[in-house]
Amino acid sequence: MKKLLVALSLVSGVSVHAASTDKTLVSWVTLKDKNIRGGSALTVQKGDQFDGIVFAELAEARWMAGSDHHRRTQKEQEAYPAETAAAGTMVQVAIVYDGDEVRIYRNGERYATYRTANIDLLGADSHIAVFGLRHIGAGSGAPLAGAIEDARIYARALTRAEVASLKPNEKSAIEPLAWWDFEGDKVTDRAGRFGHSAMTGGVKLAGGRLLLDGKGYLVAARSEAGARMATRAGNPRAPSPPHVPETPAWPEDPPEDWAIYHLAHPTFTMGSPFDPNPAVFHKGRYHLHYIYKNRTGFVFGHVSSKDMVRWKWHPTVLAPPNTGHGMFSGTGFMTLDGRVAAVYHGQGSGRNWIVYARDDNLDEWSSPEVMLPRDRDGNLMENERYFDPDIWVMDGKYYGLNARSSSEAPTIMKSDNLRDWTFIGELLHPDFDEEKLGVGKGEDISCPNFFRLGNKWVLVCISHRLGCRYFVGEFENEQFLPEQHALMGGLSKRYFAPESLLTPDGRRVNWAWFFGGRTRGVQSLPVEMELPEDGIMRFRPVRELETLRCDEKSRGDIRVTADKPVVLKEIRGGNVELDVLIRNPGEGSPGIDVLCDEEGRNGLRIAVDRDAGMLLVGNDKAPFKLGKDEPLSLRVFVDTTLVEVFANERQYVMTDKEGSAGGKTNVHVALFSRGGDVTVDRITAWRMKSAFEGDTVFRKD
Repeated sequence: MKKLLVALSLVSGVSVHAASTDKTLVSWVTLKDKNIRGGSALTVQKGDQFDGIVFAELAEARWMAGSDHHRRTQKEQEAYPAETAAAGTMVQVAIVYDGDEVRIYRNGERYATYRTANIDLLGADSHIAVFGLRHIGAGSGAPLAGAIEDARIYARALTRAEVASLKPNEKSAIEPLAWWDFEGDKVTDRAGRFGHSAMTGGVKLAGGRLLLDGKGYLVAARSEAGARMATRAGNPRAPSPPHVPETPAWPEDPPEDWAIYHLAHPTFTMGSPFDPNPAVFHKGRYHLHYIYKNRTGFVFGHVSSKDMVRWKWHPTVLAPPNTGHGMFSGTGFMTLDGRVAAVYHGQGSGRNWIVYARDDNLDEWSSPEVMLPRDRDGNLMENERYFDPDIWVMDGKYYGLNARSSSEAPTIMKSDNLRDWTFIGELLHPDFDEEKLGVGKGEDISCPNFFRLGNKWVLVCISHRLGCRYFVGEFENEQFLPEQHALMGGLSKRYFAPESLLTPDGRRVNWAWFFGGRTRGVQSLPVEMELPEDGIMRFRPVRELETLRCDEKSRGDIRVTADKPVVLKEIRGGNVELDVLIRNPGEGSPGIDVLCDEEGRNGLRIAVDRDAGMLLVGNDKAPFKLGKDEPLSLRVFVDTTLVEVFANERQYVMTDKEGSAGGKTNVHVALFSRGGDVTVDRITAWRMKSAFEGDTVFRKD
């Protein structure tokens, strides 16, 4: 057989040479199918971190040094020579990590060289070797199709001459850390480091070679449990070193331009996505999770509070090292036997999962259990597209909602025990009236939360096209028939991914991720949703926010002449709550400017546009019609640059205002009216204290 020597020498290190990061990976491989993108001839992996000899992941027909999230991969590969070896021709593949230099060789000749900061993958007892698949875990791509004659790992950086001197199936003068020649009927590491192995799909040994079928892969591990974990069906995971979870903490001296009473990740601008997630009340505390991304991937941050205002951060334990996948949206709920549970989508797994809290602080969780229904014939429905799930309890049974981020219909299932699920069918009733509701039945339903409110059922969700929205209707015969549909938080689509919980006194409280501008990781204020007998949804900030009030100031009977703003000298501030009442708005469009200058200019304008039927807040707006002779009540929350406005409890909008030029913050407040004079019967202002400092529940916990 004709042999081409292809050496991919992966040299991993840091800018200062560190022997613990040095290594060389070598593999002699025959490609059967060059169309597969991203398979590996040899990967070494520790937890979610890996380096591998990868084919054509980023550039067609090119070998590359693969790595987790391409952190140690050169992405510009136009200069890499394309692989020209004919099918059935063996190539030797190797990658050398030498300090901070990665050298790639092919056929003993230099293929590519670049510099990067590298990591130690050989020092941990938990590391594994992978053949065929790029790595174990989400986003691993398609396995390689072909055969491997010989593969080795060296615990040092080989030179070009040393790489070129290696011959398959022959012992080298340099002692390898691991060596597979694939002779015999059992996978054996002749160096003795990886004593256990497991294969998936149609991978097998034959004729002294490892045959890869483009569907399965081989894992060599230090332990039998590690090999089983990395090849198990449904949720394969690479063994990981002991995971030490991080605990976010609010800085002692945060920047002056940060919000002080909105819940934000402690970096303030970090967090995209930042969806609020499993929210429950348990043993005297409110618990809320939210998505953010750390070094392990997409995780659930965890905060708890006694009042939904002052929050304490918990260790971030719902993370890929503990679950085996990234954490995407779901919800929290109480089981029929009183346990706290969470359901969510496992990022990259194609599945929805359930975990159970093992302690009252919600700091310890069970291993994930897959949520798969059976069809009428009793077969597991493994090929469905699973997405953001939700679970609720009704008539002593669990109902599960499988959302969809496309025109596919959301579906539901049910269970008696949260393990065995029966598929029901589509969530939405066939009599869904698109004309009446003003929205198509096929509109995206993501991040759903389904619950009973008053005498009706409410589905809160998002459309990626429309933003946050809700339906009100009936749930009968295991299908939902909406009667009303409306948007939440305005038309901007910056109010996103709702999540709610039920308080001990029966209030339904909702949060949403507010994004855009400079605020990537901020939650809205907790908002109570109520559906009274008149069928009109009410939204109001929770009363617990009143505990932050101080320095109350009030004025009444203020006459505002049309188009002549009235600056309120005694009412001002960058962190305030304002309560405005106009009993007789007349025919004009009254409003208030916040964060404006001493002349009442350059602020953020809040107005009721009678002609357009809109509540205007800065550049954002929401449908709002003020009835004839109906009083206008505005509650305005200003939190540095964030502004939330509630109008007659029927509509609300959240927005932000860019800082002033030169860093100066304007904090004045002005009243105005367009199209007619108006009398403001009362305006009350409170300065809002920080939820993150001082002698508060936040500190004591």
